[in-house]
Amino acid sequence: MTQPDPQPRMSPGARKPPAIKGFLFEMVKVGNQRLRVGIRHSRKGGIPLLLFNGIGGNAELLQPFVDALPDRTVITFDIPGVGHSPMPSRPYRLSGIARLAHLLLQQLGYLQVDVLGISWGGTVAQQFARDYRRQCRKLILAATTPGVIMFPGKLSTILKMSSPRRYLDVDYARRIVGDIYGGVFRRNPELGREHFQHVRWQSRLGYYLQLFAISGWSSLPWLHKLQQPTLIMVGQDDPITPPANGRLMHVMMPNAELWHSQCGHLFLVTEAEASAAAVHTFLQQP
Repeated sequence: MTQPDPQPRMSPGARKPPAIKGFLFEMVKVGNQRLRVGIRHSRKGGIPLLLFNGIGGNAELLQPFVDALPDRTVITFDIPGVGHSPMPSRPYRLSGIARLAHLLLQQLGYLQVDVLGISWGGTVAQQFARDYRRQCRKLILAATTPGVIMFPGKLSTILKMSSPRRYLDVDYARRIVGDIYGGVFRRNPELGREHFQHVRWQSRLGYYLQLFAISGWSSLPWLHKLQQPTLIMVGQDDPITPPANGRLMHVMMPNAELWHSQCGHLFLVTEAEASAAAVHTFLQQP
């Protein structure tokens, strides 16, 4: 089913950019929470793609992937307490972020979207697909897991991820970026500097709130109930979320297909062209 792609209800002074590259950012109030929302407009209309980013990541981190994606409206937002979105008034769970996204889409006038989540954002995407199944047409899960019941990465990697230090200390990030993200970062740690340059840091609390949101959460009890066509994308050299997690989810989900990258955790960035082509092909399928 296709639908019109209405203009988002942003401030009167906002202009739609002439090019399809780059997000147009605006602060939008959703309930009691202000969100920094980014939209890359499409000239063709169609069903938009909603992005959920990884832990500690603001919207710009996936810009290479968005730029490589053929003309399609893309919507994303900084999670409360991350990037430029203010801190929330209270701790939240994944269901709370899924509800924020649902209310935001209602405000913007989008009745249905395709949903992509990477890493931590992949768990939110699963929750969104469960809670708002009519609003979620197709689902893309990149470098993610079904939650606490999973094939874990190395303990040393998990310990490094438990702290936001890599976002605060450039030298530390250069030393450990290959151990965390794998793939090309092992051979060229300097790529980490380019990756982290877009991070807009707010506080450690925002990072720990994201960790709290996923604590104890698992989709395994209901993953088999998700009926949306799903593309599961895994990196063969992913120290954070080993590819066995993707294979497990592929077995459990009734309408899923599996796509492999030879790179690491951030293949959406390091292999943006190939990843975008796979996503585009999947979304174009009837």
